[in-house]
Amino acid sequence: MSGTARAPAGSTPLGPLDLEAGAPAHAPSYYAATANGRVARPRLEGTVKADVCIVGGGYTGLSAALHLADAGRKVVLVEANQVGWGASGRNGGQLHSGQRRDQVWLERRVGLDDARRLWRLGEDAKALVRGLIDRHAIACDWVPGLIDVVHKASLADDEIGYAEKLRRDYGYEEIEGLDRDQVAAAIGTPRYFAGFRDRGAGHLHPLNFALGLARAAETAGAALYEHSRVVRVTEGRGGGVETDGGGRVEAETVVLAGNGYLSGLDPDTEACVLPIRNYILATEPLSRARCDGLIPNREAVSDSRFVVRYWRLSADGRMLFGGGETFGLGDPRDMKAFVRHHMVEVYPQLADVRVDFAWGGTLGITQTRTPFLRRQRPGLYVAGGYSGQGVSIAVLAGQLMADAIAGDTGRFDVFARLPVPRFPGGRRFRAPLLSLAMTWFSLRDRL
Repeated sequence: MSGTARAPAGSTPLGPLDLEAGAPAHAPSYYAATANGRVARPRLEGTVKADVCIVGGGYTGLSAALHLADAGRKVVLVEANQVGWGASGRNGGQLHSGQRRDQVWLERRVGLDDARRLWRLGEDAKALVRGLIDRHAIACDWVPGLIDVVHKASLADDEIGYAEKLRRDYGYEEIEGLDRDQVAAAIGTPRYFAGFRDRGAGHLHPLNFALGLARAAETAGAALYEHSRVVRVTEGRGGGVETDGGGRVEAETVVLAGNGYLSGLDPDTEACVLPIRNYILATEPLSRARCDGLIPNREAVSDSRFVVRYWRLSADGRMLFGGGETFGLGDPRDMKAFVRHHMVEVYPQLADVRVDFAWGGTLGITQTRTPFLRRQRPGLYVAGGYSGQGVSIAVLAGQLMADAIAGDTGRFDVFARLPVPRFPGGRRFRAPLLSLAMTWFSLRDRL
């Protein structure tokens, strides 16, 4: 499907910077300013019936809606704000291989067999994203290539060894280790000690990818409603969801796909998935020569800090740089300065560059940094806690939930077996406790 698909019934086309939609608009990000084919979708009113009701219009929900509708199910998706409003429309746009935890950790934690299954699922996730982009002609600035780098000399040998392990033990030929000089040449800074280049990974415009998934889901027959915040999930005969405007969806099956935005809907999920805030900036457009001096091959980059720094160049030559996290409800007073500090530490040569955009967003993390996919009880599925790996795993999670609802639980169960403990401290104290822990890890990053 092309990027000029007809807007669904009851929707109104929006321009790239038209943020008026009767509810909180998309974050004032570079992505919102360059969005393709945005439309304002109707608010849910009255009662509608469906086979499956999906809560959340990000990658997970949109993927589930598309795959369920393709399978002939009647699907209704309800989104509290706008499609792609949350992390799916604000993230760093990086498509990584594997899982958020590396294969060494997974082998130790879940055993070799499930570690291998999880690797294959990571490969499935990348193939799914690329396949959806191609099949539905989603214009989202896809660029292949990602470089992972380590910020300590003590990590260099393990980094090179990990690339060799993936080639040897997992047959992954798209990866090569990089020494310090090779890293400096690849990313335009001498601050890192080693790394690897992953030609099978890459990066994209995350909001345009989400908007493309939404159009594809609607074309397949799914009904999408915006500005319809779910306040209650009901069970039993006539079960479904109720929204803040009095709308109601009656459905035998409910999928909770809100990730870090599910507060109050399912306490068991909320105990395991914690929302945190992460921040990104976009500079002014840089010259071709300056871009060539930063990342000549235009790969995405991420580093080994516990509080990860990640960056890439946009299609129009801006540096998109992410770094820094908070655990409360408030954002830094000066968001541009908050992220700029991290960027200039990596690239002192960008100290004179104007920052045009800075924004934050909420993502869901788990204690183990492994995703949380569960069938909480009959008729209720949930997925979230992607811990920064959502561009690939969230899209796959939507497909796996669609498969499980149809009776094929094999791949879903691999994720469902992952141990994901509750955060200590309950709802009141878990964020402050995690903030203390993350402060310690941030200090350790500097040692």
